[in-house]
Formats: sequence, C-alpha cells, structure tokens
Amino acid sequence: MKKTSEHYFQYPGNLHEIDLATLVSMYRDRGIPKKAKPGEYFACAATGNLIKGGKWWFGQYYDQKAWDRTLTKGCEGYPLTEVEMNILGMAYASEGEAPQRSYVEQNAGVINKLSYMIVNDLKEFGFLSIDDQKRLLITPRGEKALQGIAKRIYGKKFHPDMLKINQEDVVQPVMERAQKEDSEQASLF
Repeated sequence: MKKTSEHYFQYPGNLHEIDLATLVSMYRDRGIPKKAKPGEYFACAATGNLIKGGKWWFGQYYDQKAWDRTLTKGCEGYPLTEVEMNILGMAYASEGEAPQRSYVEQNAGVINKLSYMIVNDLKEFGFLSIDDQKRLLITPRGEKALQGIAKRIYGKKFHPDMLKINQEDVVQPVMERAQKEDSEQASLF
C-alpha cells in the first residue's frame, strides 16, 4: 500500500538506542511547549522557519499552526503516528476475538516498552479499552482517530492492508543492554 503523505508525526527510527528512562521522559514530554534560550532559535520541523518557541516532539519543534496542521481528524488533540494506527488498526481489524495486548505490542512496529506506553495512553484517552483477558477493543472514538490517521497517511479509509503486520514490514527493535563487567563482588539480589 502506497503512502500519499509524509505530513504526520513520526517516532525517530533509532529510539531503541536510548535507555528506558530517557525514552519515558521523551515520550512524556511530547507536545510540551518549550522556549529557546535568549539569543537562540529553534527550527520548525514542518516549515523550516526559525521560531522562539514551539511544541516539542522527540527533538523536533513545531510552531502552534504547524502542530495543529500535523494533528489528524478525529485525534482530539492526541498526536497520532503510524504506530498508533497499527495498534488501533489491529484492534479494529480483528476478526472474531479481539487481539491480545501482548500480541499488539509486539507487532506495533516499535520497541515493546514504547508500544506498552502508547497502548496505556490510547486507553486513557478513550481510544481503546482492555477487557479482563487483556484483549484490546477499539472504541467509537478510536475508530474516528484510526480513520483520521489512515486518511492522512494513505489518503483513504483504513484497510487492514495498511497494517505493518500485513505488509510483512514489522520491525521489532530491541533496546540495547549495557554490558556488565565481571567482578568478584557478591550480588545483592
């Protein structure tokens, strides 16, 4: 399936290289307005113009108008990416039984730690619900958000062929772990 736009939020491709604490901090700070230091400027990621302050997205800045244009129909202010589309789409396109949360997180197209946080946020924002068996169910609000991001990326309503898992293009990066040095110190755990 061919994408028709690149004008949507995207997670950096190398998030798996940073430690978990930094990833959590960056994820929680997305959309936060930040001001440049006196005498310095940011560049708006969408327009390329210099700005004194903007909304932050994983090291990029957007002026308010560019941020608003990057949000998609039905998102209710929540910045959606292709990853959220994959998560919402797997819940929407499931035939029969709803998919397990762990399955969706593994096939979202990002590291599991990030997809775990995204699923939690989508649930808190009312786009998903989770039943007692940890299956993901899309809500009517979630369907509107899914259609909005699908339309932005592909120029048409959502279809299961848009999912990374159906394109055999699922990337499952893994966070790198620090190497431990062998020491003679006894383990405290």
